[in-house]
Amino acid sequence: MKIGFIGLGNMGGPMAANLASAGHQVTGFDLAAPCPQGVACASNAADAATGADVVITMLPNGAILRDVAASVLPAMREGAVLCDCSTVDVDSARAVAQQAVGAGLGALDAPVSGGVGGASAGTLTFMVGGSEDAFATVLPLFDIMGQKAVHCGASGAGQAAKICNNMILGATMAVTCEAFALADKLGLDRARMFDVVSTSSGYSWSMNAYCPAPGVGPQSPADNGYKPGFAAELMLKDLRLSQQAADSVDAPTPIGACATQLYENFVENEGGKGRDFSALLPHFSTRGRI
Repeated sequence: MKIGFIGLGNMGGPMAANLASAGHQVTGFDLAAPCPQGVACASNAADAATGADVVITMLPNGAILRDVAASVLPAMREGAVLCDCSTVDVDSARAVAQQAVGAGLGALDAPVSGGVGGASAGTLTFMVGGSEDAFATVLPLFDIMGQKAVHCGASGAGQAAKICNNMILGATMAVTCEAFALADKLGLDRARMFDVVSTSSGYSWSMNAYCPAPGVGPQSPADNGYKPGFAAELMLKDLRLSQQAADSVDAPTPIGACATQLYENFVENEGGKGRDFSALLPHFSTRGRI
């Protein structure tokens, strides 16, 4: 396929490189990041989109997505597909999809899970909203960039799935870190704590696959000084999106709201910015009960 790829940062760059390595003709654009090997550089987003079969975007937020869409949609050929892999608010995803369909284009919202490591290794999971036809068109590209793509429903459903998933992740990581800090103060060895919880009713992805305690369980950012695999400020972004979505549909999310406030304080007031989201554990370990 001929692919336009807009947004070549930590996630988009390796995703575009994997598509190029698989033999697709990829033209990229980013305001700051360089084009990876095998990807031709365009002078602007519209040029990257011109003549493409699929245009993929990986952008920071919904406002930027709307701006980029206003630029690229008029440049895209009829029948092409705009596939946004950013994590943005549901309203922006649906608005851009509506504009694309109105212009005779396919549209998908396809946020990802798996982080920078998954982007480089081609093992991402895609949560996809949009039409069946558009999904079928892009599925071969999802298979190159990731290990799984789930068609979640109509436009906006991919963002809804990502937001709900990461609200669970943020809350479970927070309570996992709290539990380790409590175990420390109760005199319980961390390795024994892990052995019990990881095989008991408290098991979770946060405990079993991404344990926040260094030297315990599989390798994780905790074993690398909490350098971010998934930065705390990105978790905060996703939690805020979850609360924005909950407000829009009048859904009660008290635990999600607490997790949002916790990460907000950690990132903005307590030195969490630039650290992995599991760095709540050393943070809790130095505090007393409030």
